[in-house]
Amino acid sequence: MTKTLIVPGLDGSPAPHWQHWWAATDPKALMVDLSDPSHPVPAVWETELAGMILRHPDSILVGHSLGAVLIARLLATWPNLRVRGALLVAPAETKGGDRVGQFGAIPELRLDIPTTVVASRNDPWMGFDRAAHLARAWGSGLVDLGHAGHINVASGFGPWMQGKALRDRLMMAALNQPDRTKYARRIAL
Repeated sequence: MTKTLIVPGLDGSPAPHWQHWWAATDPKALMVDLSDPSHPVPAVWETELAGMILRHPDSILVGHSLGAVLIARLLATWPNLRVRGALLVAPAETKGGDRVGQFGAIPELRLDIPTTVVASRNDPWMGFDRAAHLARAWGSGLVDLGHAGHINVASGFGPWMQGKALRDRLMMAALNQPDRTKYARRIAL
């Protein structure tokens, strides 16, 4: 059974955030518990997320804000992790912020799994053009939510059925992709 691993961003995703709602209403979804969400340490968060993926191989990852950036970093750094797809919602810029700056530059490498970036035209954490640029660099689909803010509680996103529908589309796309680990082994031979 394919799990959905929900990856929160800075300060976590407490109720009534859509990620919290999703974890509470989807029996196949698990919230990834990241250490000290208000003061993230990139290496610690990467290790914690990688551990969850190793316990639940072939999962779909759903990240919001800094969680979306964490997913992109992990997939770019550890491409052999068994992940079926990733939904990257409202990625946050990591330059200049004192709590997120230690994440450094966001990787701009093609991710070799089905991915979708969901972005807003008035997101205070990342401009739409930058999110579209990252989507192209990652080889991701791009969903334009219009003027939806940071796609969080403050911008009106509690329960978010469209997010689950986007995950379901990724799951279908993943079924049509070759197994990444088998492909990587073929290249290594």
